[in-house]
Amino acid sequence: MNSISVRALLVRGMIAGVIAGALALAVAYFLGESQVDAAIAIEEAHSHAAHGGGGGGEEEELVSRTMQATGGLATALLVFGVAVGGIAALVYAYALGRIGNFGPRATAALIAGAALLTVYVVPFLKYPANPPAVGNPDTIGKRTTLFFLMVALSLLLAVAAVIIGKRLVPALGNWNATIAAAAGFVLAIGLAYAFLPSFDEVGKDFPASLLWKFRLSTLAVQTTFWAGFGLIFGYLTERLLVSGNGADARRVATPVG
Repeated sequence: MNSISVRALLVRGMIAGVIAGALALAVAYFLGESQVDAAIAIEEAHSHAAHGGGGGGEEEELVSRTMQATGGLATALLVFGVAVGGIAALVYAYALGRIGNFGPRATAALIAGAALLTVYVVPFLKYPANPPAVGNPDTIGKRTTLFFLMVALSLLLAVAAVIIGKRLVPALGNWNATIAAAAGFVLAIGLAYAFLPSFDEVGKDFPASLLWKFRLSTLAVQTTFWAGFGLIFGYLTERLLVSGNGADARRVATPVG
């Protein structure tokens, strides 16, 4: 694959990632930050009660809540967008023409959808995000490790499902091979869910509706990011690969080996 073409895709992936990150930022700020503020208020009330109504447990904030909800959130999502957009572009450069007879936009949509499913939705269903005041501080390291383990398992199992599905095509046909590979992926994920430890650390006095809204908002942020990335990156790559922007660009569509 031509290095200039890959570089062109990489740049477009990072651009699409920044724009998608900005869209996700808007959703996170307007939909998620109010849930975080409500959870912080509950956490502070618990801390206040634990110290008998005094202020002995309060510490001066190193970074203000306003800065966290604006500059900090923006930096995190935009940097995430650039990094993940670049990685997704490299995956796209490899996958285009190898995963089926899909055009540039369809391939971008498939990669974005697969990334949302494997990197976020599958781990989220086992280890959902928790707002402040939820979760035992003593288990945060273990919970974080298990979440990333679930991400790694999901990615590896998804790659294995694609490889197995392609090998089953001659014997079963496209449709049946896809169903068999998907069923194997679901079964393997189900076994991981069953054998990996779970955590039930939500306090009895924490509002269930607030927890539900917070988790939905985190899902909405990720869905917005990946949907936006798939649409924007698909548009940019179609212009690059289909509109005749040079022989180097068109060679990306032809896999080598």
